[in-house]
Amino acid sequence: MKSKLVAETSGQRIFVVVLDPGEEAFASLTAFAGQKGITGASLTAIGAFERATVGWFDSGSKSYRKIPVEEQCEVLSAIGDIAVDDSGKPSLHLHAVLGLRNGSTRGGHLLEGIVQPTLEVTVAESPVHLRRTKRSGLGIALIDLDA
Repeated sequence: MKSKLVAETSGQRIFVVVLDPGEEAFASLTAFAGQKGITGASLTAIGAFERATVGWFDSGSKSYRKIPVEEQCEVLSAIGDIAVDDSGKPSLHLHAVLGLRNGSTRGGHLLEGIVQPTLEVTVAESPVHLRRTKRSGLGIALIDLDA
């Protein structure tokens, strides 16, 4: 992974992050946020994966149903945010639409993606800290603007 700070104004930083072949995107971006001390940001990405897993949140079971994509796929769009969780660690929430060779798509929460050949990410830090709080009634952690 390589990254470059491309802009900084009024305490807001914008990074471009480029992931290398074989890197796992979710873990790499979470680690990047921790290394740079990012506590609130939005991000977008394009690129490709050799394989990936997206998830659909089942509110009945309060868990993600995994949707494996076991083939090369294009990251047509990935949009998400970074906040900190209840323990103060970076928490990445990323949705992705993946294009398959036959023109169909798979989409959902990005759970895992093995980069091939690249993933190009823009991370725009927000001027305020964001906290993601576990909501026991829902079974997931959501951004809590009152935290």
